Order: sequence, then C-alpha cells, then structure tokens
Amino acid sequence: MFSKVLTFHLVGIDAVLVDVEVDIREMGLPSFTVVGLAEGAVKESKERVKSALKNLNFNFFSKPITLNLAPADIKKDGSHFDLPIAIGLIAAAGFITKDLSNTVFVGELSLDGDLRGVNGVLPMTLSALNSGIKNIIVPYDNGQEAAIVDGINVYGFKNISEVVGFLVGDIDGERFKIEKSQNEDDRLLYDVDFMDVKGQFLARRAAEIAASGMHNMLMIGSPGSGKTMIAKRIPTILPPMSLEESIETTKIHSVAGILKNKGRLVRERYFSSIHHTTSDIALIGGTRDARPGAISIAHNGVLFLDEFLEFKRAVLEVLRQPMEDGVITVSRANRTVTYPAKFMLVAACNPCPCGFYGDPVKQCVCSEMQVKRYRSRLSGPLMDRIDIHVHVASLNFDELSSIPNGESSETIRKRVEKVHLIQRERFKKDKIYFNSQMSEKHIKKYCQLNQDSISLLEKVNKKYHFSARSYSKILKVARTIADMDDADGIETKHILEAVKFRITDQWTNEL
Repeated sequence: MFSKVLTFHLVGIDAVLVDVEVDIREMGLPSFTVVGLAEGAVKESKERVKSALKNLNFNFFSKPITLNLAPADIKKDGSHFDLPIAIGLIAAAGFITKDLSNTVFVGELSLDGDLRGVNGVLPMTLSALNSGIKNIIVPYDNGQEAAIVDGINVYGFKNISEVVGFLVGDIDGERFKIEKSQNEDDRLLYDVDFMDVKGQFLARRAAEIAASGMHNMLMIGSPGSGKTMIAKRIPTILPPMSLEESIETTKIHSVAGILKNKGRLVRERYFSSIHHTTSDIALIGGTRDARPGAISIAHNGVLFLDEFLEFKRAVLEVLRQPMEDGVITVSRANRTVTYPAKFMLVAACNPCPCGFYGDPVKQCVCSEMQVKRYRSRLSGPLMDRIDIHVHVASLNFDELSSIPNGESSETIRKRVEKVHLIQRERFKKDKIYFNSQMSEKHIKKYCQLNQDSISLLEKVNKKYHFSARSYSKILKVARTIADMDDADGIETKHILEAVKFRITDQWTNEL
C-alpha cells in the first residue's frame, strides 16, 4: 500500500514542504530503501523508526519498503523526519485510514517510541500556516513554541502511541493554546543599570544616540575606564522589538536551538558578547549544517565585541559584508543558506597593547612598532562602517567618589523608545526600522540639509577627507540626533555632534 505524509525541511530560517511517500509491497524480500537525497540524521531515522515501531508491535518490516522524500532534488537533514516517516509507515500498512493531507508531522523518536523536542518548530509552523495546512503534530516539548502561531491547530504528544491513538480516534488530542498575556511585553528585570555609570557623559551620550538609531559604536580607552560597563547596559535602554522583528528573531533562535521561553516570542533585544578567541565560522555561521552564527543570533539586537583589536584580523573582516547588507550568506558543500544579520555592533578596545597610550596619568610602555601593529588589526573599511567613535577617558579617585549617580536606564529607555516610534512612523512604507538602515534613496529623502549645514560639512571634509560612506554615516547619525530633539529637519548643531563622533582621534583623545 501507499501513503503520503507532510513535514518540512529547514532552509535557513524558512521551511520547505516535504512529502514523505511510503510504499509497502506485499511480495519481495525484506528491505527498507530511503531515496530523495536523505542526509545524516535522516539516514539514521530508518533505524530509530524501525526499533520504535517494533517495540510497539508494528511488524511489517518483513516486506519490501520504499521511502521517498520529495522533492528529491533538495538535500534533507534533521531528526524531525522521524515522526512523519513512522506515521507514513503505519498508514501505508493500513493501520491509519484518516486523511492526512491537512496535517504536518514533526518530531524525533527514541527507540521506545517517545517523542523528543526538535529545533526549528516555529518556522515550520509558520510555513504550515502560510501553506494553508490546518493541523500540526509536534512533540509535547515543542507544543508551546508551535502554539505561538495563531490560525493553526497545534497538537503535542509525548509518544507515538498517543499520536496513533489520536489519528485513529481512540483518544482526544488537546490543542495547545497560548494566552495573550504570555506574549505581551514581559520586560526583563536587568541586574545592571546605567545609574551605576559615574561620569562618562560623552560615552553615555554616544550610547544613547547609538541605541536610538541602532548605530554601530566603537569605544576606545584605557583599561578600567568603563567601556565594558557601558556596553553591558545598552540592552537596558533598548525598547522591546516590534511584532515583525520579534517573529523573525524567534525563528532564528528556534533554528539555532537557543530558544529559552518556548511559549512566547523573543521580545527583548538579544545581547551577544563574543570572546576574542572566537573563529570566523562561529561568528558568521557555518559548520556542515550551515547553522546560524553569532551575528545572526544577535539579529535585531546587540553584538558586543570586547577587546576588539585582540580578535584576529581575518575574523573582524568577515563583519564587513553583513554590517553593510544586513544579511549573511553561508555556503557549505551540501547547502547555501542566507540568514538575517541586522545587528547593532558595540565594540571596545584599548588604544595600544599596554592600554595606556595617551593616558594622562599612566605612561605607555609600547614601542611605536607595537602600537602600529596593534592598530593595523582594524582596517580602514571596517572602521568606516562604524557610525560612532568615542573616547572613554579614565576617571580619577576624586571624580569616582564625588560624582553622583547618573540617569537610570528606565529614564533613558523612555527617550529611546520615543525615537524608535518616530522612526517606525517614518519608515512604515520602506521595509526598514531605523535610521542606521537607510539606503542612499532614504538619505536623499529624509536627510536634506540647509545651506549652513552643507557649508559646515564641506569645511570638515576638506580637513578630514571623509569617504562617501563616512559622509552617509554622518547624515544618518545627524538624523537620529534630530529625532532625539524632536526636530523635523537636520540642523547645524545636529551635524556638529555627528561629526564630533567621526573625527575624534580615537587614540589620543584630541579633537
């Protein structure tokens, strides 16, 4: 007999519908043939499924079995094929007569028939909904995650016996539902606050501008000046994501297998802190299965690179393309996938190997050659892609003991949220969210300058010889500063402040 069961194959953060076709013939020698470009875990599914079904007293493996995964020109991998293969076999053997054309099956089987949770259930459920499919059956552990999607019936079971019992009508399946309150803004209670940062008014201002427009930022200063402290508090001033951003981010985290609260969308902007020994593959994504890397996991959030110049230059250079395009394409021998990568880069570094070049108190002990070699790890093109450069000066004891606490994160976040709303309204027809994402077309439309601002930029450019990209970055930052002032147009003072964050001598703190 013949049966067909539906499931999905993940391609990046999207899912492609796959037909699991099973044919069991009455005559012939025992065999179990799998065709349709099955890879790794799918090839092993045959053994897991066979053991699980035999332990449940399904004995039809003495017949010739052919299993096809269509379309046959796409390589398929993943343990989530276990359940659809098992259901296809049971249906082909005649134990299930129910129409399965409107149901998708996803799940991994243990040898005793229990169902284990798998990655990527959310994008599969979204694809099922978009394909007009009414039902999806998943492991119980994935039920809450799948139920995030409205408009589709989600059933979760703990073992395959329950699935079969539901399909033949012996037991009633309970639909998973998510209460609306579970997906509302449950803002995290952070352990840190901007109130802890004393002084550093310029760096605090730079962080607020960066957060308001999701601009990339580089902080340079001596050890202990507060660079890492400020960076770790940037998430506390970022408002929650919009629904569109939240769904896209949750899909990435689901595919990567790092989804913590599987019954709700990711609403808080992710903060990813990467160690300087990280490889380029870990950063951009890859391995044999082309999994998402750190920059995709930080999509719509913050990617923090501490000790920026301690990273290998080759690792830093892979950031250039995704910083510009907002996506990263990972090509491997068996597949090519594209992941979103619109992250806010926050980097921090010392001005030299010892860390005290230009420090007013401690003397630098590095040779000129050591300093040059150290700085050469940061290329001009990469530096050009960072919108805001700010020097973080060390505070002395008197300043640390006398300066009162600064503004709280909640106070700053309210201002940042207001600016985010202004940008959402501005770009609601442009498929972007923030000033930092503007293309040249958007810059011409939203960053028009008066004659005084144009004259100012001409004078600055003659002295500092800005590239075309730097010019665009200045206009984007100026647009954000104008939004912070609730100004309709960009004024000269906004240009001045934006220029200041481009021409600061990042090594000596001289303007």
